[in-house]
Order: sequence, then structure tokens, then C-alpha cells
Amino acid sequence: MSTSDVKPTRMELIETKRKIKLSKSGYKLLKMKRDGLIMEFFELLPKVKDLRSQLSELYSDAMEKLAIAVAADGKTALESAANCLNKAPEVELSSKNIMGVVVPSVEVTAVEKSLEDRGYGLIGTSIRVDEAVHAFEKLSEMIILAAEGETTMKKLLDEIESTKRRVNALEFKVIPNLEEVAKYISFRYNSIICSLLRTLSILKAIIISLIFLV
Repeated sequence: MSTSDVKPTRMELIETKRKIKLSKSGYKLLKMKRDGLIMEFFELLPKVKDLRSQLSELYSDAMEKLAIAVAADGKTALESAANCLNKAPEVELSSKNIMGVVVPSVEVTAVEKSLEDRGYGLIGTSIRVDEAVHAFEKLSEMIILAAEGETTMKKLLDEIESTKRRVNALEFKVIPNLEEVAKYISFRYNSIICSLLRTLSILKAIIISLIFLV
């Protein structure tokens, strides 16, 4: 707000002071929100790092078991086992609120299955195929959990950056500008009042002089 656009009146001064008070209150709340989000982010960070580590290990293990099964039993045996699947994993998506940030919440069931749910028997497949299938079931579940954690972290980080920009805007631009305007209005208003008082004083003196002359 430019001072040249401001009317130096008492009502304008009251309104500007109200805006300053409101801006400072908003600044404090946003700062608290930013700090709270940062705490939530760093609380989640080690958990997500652990999920990443587990995901990497499970991926390596699954690919190793897959390579062994393909080499020993052939690609056809694995494709046959995959086609026997009769129950897909159940993934329930919902959301939760972390300090105003909506993040995903995932519930996964029936990822690791029994032999009956896999749809094939031990007679028709080797232990190597069964181990490969089991390894990929564990990997699939971990992928879902890691995706939930990564998405939550990204949403928190985006909100932290957005809140940080708003805090900085209030602290370094909005509030200082309003305070400058308030000082300008106060100075101009006081100058006008003083000028009026001097004028009234002169008029009073003139009126008194005229009274004595009469």
C-alpha cells in the first residue's frame, strides 16, 4: 500500500491498526503451523527412510529369487503360476488430516496369500517358484506402504514451503508496509490537528480582541 493513496484520517488510522493486529495474529498462527509441519516432517522422515531401505532389500531379494526360478523352472512355469491367481490384493484408500494437510491413508490386505489363495499346488510348482511368488507379494505390499509415506512427505513439504512463503511475506512485506502507513497517517493526522488547533487559537485571539474593542 502506497502512502500517497492513504487518507490521513482517524478512521483510516484505526482501520490500518486493525489490519496490523490481524496480520500479526495471522503471522503467529502461520509460524506455529509451519513449525508444527516441520516437526511432523522430521518425525516421518526416518520411517520413510526405513521403508526405502526395506523396499530396496525386498526388491533385490525378489529379483534374485525370480532369476533362480526362471533359470531352474523356466519362464512358462512362472507364467502358469501367475495365471492361477484367484484373489487380488485388497487396497482401501482413505485420507487423514495432518495440521490441515490432507494425506493418503492406505490399508492393504490379502497381499501375502496362502497356497489356496494363490491358486496352485505344490505338486505343480517347485519351491523356487513358490519362493519367488512369496518374495514379490512382500515386495508389492512394501511398494504400497512406501508410496503412502513418500506421498505424505511430499504433501507436507509442499505445505511447509507454501506456509513459509506466507510467513515471510507477512514478516518482511505486509506488516512493515502497514506499520509504515500507520506512521504516515499518524504523522499527517497529528500535523493536521496541530494546524487546526493553531488556527483555532488564532481565531480565538481575534474574537477576544474584537470583543474588547466593542
